Amino acid sequence: MSVGIPGFDWEIDSTGDLGLLVEAVAAWREGIPLDELEERFEFVELDEFVGALERGEPTSSQWAELLSSDFNRRQWNLLRRLRADEVLRDMFPTISHGAVRLCVDAMDGRSRQVLVDEVNGELYEVMRVGVPGAVWVEVPAGDLIAYLRAALNED
Repeated sequence: MSVGIPGFDWEIDSTGDLGLLVEAVAAWREGIPLDELEERFEFVELDEFVGALERGEPTSSQWAELLSSDFNRRQWNLLRRLRADEVLRDMFPTISHGAVRLCVDAMDGRSRQVLVDEVNGELYEVMRVGVPGAVWVEVPAGDLIAYLRAALNED
């Protein structure tokens, strides 16, 4: 059982019992609280991100997760810099191939987004995702926040 939205798949769990799976999906679609879903269907194991989704806070939860994971240590300085901005902290962050991805809508992988990679402390590379002909653009550190704000606000 997984949830698929454009650009993001959220793996829930699995069972060999198709009938049980159908019951779980039906209960979920009917709006059963997620903690009850997990209690009622033993094969369902929900993580912290589920609670963040239910509380309507997936973005803040994702920032916290990325900034606490040693796996993402190389991106911590960039993540802290982006999160410090009052506009960019509202963007949903992920890390893809070492670059930080900021997405305007956490649940729509087709919404405006950018990839940001730190070349060094003074230079970044940025690419607007999903824009025809998009290429990596070098952006000096002093211009990064303004550049990203503009790129994420364009239609």
